[in-house]
Order: sequence, then structure tokens, then C-alpha cells
Amino acid sequence: MTNDTKLLAAALGGMFLAMLDQTIVGTALPRITAELGGTGLYTWVVTAYLLTSTVTMPLYGRLSDQYGRKPLLLIGMAVFVAGSALCGLAQDMTQLIVFRALQGLGAGALVPLSLALVLSMFPPARGGGRVQGAIGGVMALSYLAGPFLGGLFTDHASWRWAFYVNVPIGLVLLAVVARYLPHHPGTGRVRPDYLGIALFSLAIGALLVGLTEKGLDGNAWTSPPVLVPIVSALVLLAAFVLVERRAAAPIMPLHLFANRGYTLINATSFFTAFVMYAGVVFLPRYFQESLGQSATDSGLSIYPLMLGMLAGSWVMGALMTRTRLYKPWLVAAPVLMIAGTLLCLNLTQHTSTWQLVLWMALIGLGMGPMMSGLTVAAQAAVPPEYLGTASANLNFFRQIGGSLALALAGTAYTSVLTTEAPVHGLPAAHASATALVIPVLGVTGALIALVALAVMPNKRLTADSPRQQPASAVA
Repeated sequence: MTNDTKLLAAALGGMFLAMLDQTIVGTALPRITAELGGTGLYTWVVTAYLLTSTVTMPLYGRLSDQYGRKPLLLIGMAVFVAGSALCGLAQDMTQLIVFRALQGLGAGALVPLSLALVLSMFPPARGGGRVQGAIGGVMALSYLAGPFLGGLFTDHASWRWAFYVNVPIGLVLLAVVARYLPHHPGTGRVRPDYLGIALFSLAIGALLVGLTEKGLDGNAWTSPPVLVPIVSALVLLAAFVLVERRAAAPIMPLHLFANRGYTLINATSFFTAFVMYAGVVFLPRYFQESLGQSATDSGLSIYPLMLGMLAGSWVMGALMTRTRLYKPWLVAAPVLMIAGTLLCLNLTQHTSTWQLVLWMALIGLGMGPMMSGLTVAAQAAVPPEYLGTASANLNFFRQIGGSLALALAGTAYTSVLTTEAPVHGLPAAHASATALVIPVLGVTGALIALVALAVMPNKRLTADSPRQQPASAVA
């Protein structure tokens, strides 16, 4: 095995760990709350991780551009492994939430820095398009494996193994990165933008808290737990923009958004998250609540969507390699997402398995190119010294878009349940709610993404895109 192969495996492995952790825990949560108590804190086991990982993504990305990828990736992996071990040892819900937040602090480095490393080593125009397909494949695989492994560990071992599993894998990846990844110092050691970091962290933290509270049953947009954090976030974001405009080394360089293509790519990432979160979150809920499947079985039932993502990502990578273009294939993807989510309007308790398989496959085929193609497009749109920032911002906007989608969907879902359950029964009401939420979120997000992609510049990938140091100096 060559050094580059080992580095590719380590980078993709780090990304897989971070994304797997977002899905593996959900299946185990009911058992966790039953054992540790604190049912009222259920949501915060997820939210604590989401808060810290989302906030730190852009920070890791920008700091890695300045100080090099290797030290930031090693720090992120070490923190993630330590947080995973502590989560497995948690004795009550408060401890688990604190350790999940620590885990998220490390996870924020894994996805953006892994993407930056992989795309630096294997540019699409030099045969790396297949690697871009592998990136999307790893993302889809994490969603495939997570619910199944979470159920398997919970049913046959202990929910603690949903966290412990990260430790041995993470230690191996740490050793590979430390041994084989060369260190390149980045653009230079400058004084960190401490005020920008503080304002950004507080703003995004407040925004996610408000959106999480909105997603809970019974909270209106005007209720204090929702309104106060969101208004505070808007005020803090306004202050953050003012600070970043004057900062010598801004943590989020705003001048990048003057590039129309870069801005449209991030907007596409934000809105296609509506489609992904709608499918990944609400289809398993339909399988469990409406069809009465177990958590493990519901994870298996969503495989057509995930396999579609794998196939779509692989096809996107192959087409980019052959044509050195990404826009035509990205533009086609939302059409598939619209078709798949729109068909879900017909979803009922009695929808045939094969119909639903087709609908999920269409959604997945449309989502796959967004996983790999948008990353290539974002990195091709920025100068080489901002590759880490570009990868991190893309994932940051995807996370924020997903959080907003879940907040909006929570209100609509609850409304349908309240109306339909007394008349048709709870299982049928869950089916009706799913048949509303997935098409509304999916079609809205995909349509906006389609418009953004249609007006995006049609840039051709060159042999140096994404532009960066050679593979021997990418860190």
C-alpha cells in the first residue's frame, strides 16, 4: 500500500467516523435515556454535538489554511477519540451531554480537513473524479451503517459501544496521519481573530439553540425559548460581519462571497440539505411510527436512498473526470430530487415497497452528486490558500440548512399529527405527516438549488483544480 493510499484511507476514515457518529447514536438514544434517565434532555444529546461541531467547522478550516492541515487534523481526531471514550463511560445524561459537546469539538475538524486533503492529493481533472465519488460514497455509507450498527450494538451488546467503536478506529487513523502525512505550515502564523471567533461561536450557538427549540413540540416562533436565541444570533452575526470586515486575518474571509460562483455553491449546499435531512430523518420515522418497524429494521429500509447516493456520487465523479466539467451534472441532480420527493406526496401506510424503493432511489441519485460535486466546485472557486476554508464553509452551510429544515418540519409534522390522529389513528397520521414534510422540504430546497446552479458560472476544471501544493506537501 502506497503512502498516498494510506493517507486517502486515513482522511476518508476520519470523515466516516464523524459522519457515522451523527447517525449511529440516534438508534441507541431510546435505550440510553431508559438507562440513564433524563428523558427531557433527550434532544440535547444530539444538539450538544451539533452545536460544537457546526461552530468549529469554519474555525478549523480557516486555521488549517494558516497553520497547516496536519496539526489541526491531529487535534480534531484526538479530541474526538477522547470524547467518544468519555461518552461510553457516562453515568448520567448531564455527563453524556457534556462529553457529546467535547466529541463535537473534535468532529468539526474531521470532515472539512479530510475533504481538503483528499481533493488536494487527487484533483478531478487528473483522474481524481473517482475519488470524489468515493467521498460521496463514504458519506452515504455512514448513513447506511449508522442506524444498523446503533441497533446492533444496542440489541446485542450495549449502547456504550455506539461510542466505544470510535476509539480503536480513531487511534489507528491518528497513527497513520502522524506517521505518513507531511507537514506544510500553511500561509503563515498570524494573530488569531479572537473577537471574530468569539462572536461567531456565540452567534451560531444561539441560532442552533433557537432552531432546536423550534423543532420541539409546542414551541412557536414567537415563544421566548425560540425567539430570544434567534434574535440574539442575528444581532451577534451583524457584529461579526463588522468585525470580519476589519480583521487582519478573518476567521471567515467575507471577500470570498464576492465571487458569485462561490456564493451560489454555498447557497446550493444550504438548500439541498433540506432534501437530505427530510429523507434521512423522516423516512425512518415513517417506517417506525407508521409501519411499526424496529429501529434497526427502519435503518435497513432506507438503504435504497443511501445506495442511490452512492451510485449518484460515483457517477458524478466519473463524469467530472471524463468531461472536466461539473455544472451540467450538478444541474441535473435537483431534477431527480424534485421527482423523488414529489412522488412522496402519495405516501400512505399502504404504499407498496417497490414504489417507495423507486422514490427513495431517485432522491438518493440526486443527492449523491451534491456530496462530491459541490466540494470540487467550491474548492475550484477559491485561491489555493483558502481550500480548507472552502471545504469547511460548504459543510457549515449544509449543517445550518439541515437545522433550519428540521425546525420548519417539526412544526408542520406536529400540526398534521394533531389534526389527523384523532380521525384516522396515529400510524396513518404519521404517514400523512411524512407525505407532507418530505415533498414540501424536498421540492422547495431542490428548486432553489436548481435556480442557483443554473445561473452559476460554467467553469472548466484544469489539471491543477483544485489548486494546491502537490500531494507531498498538502498538509
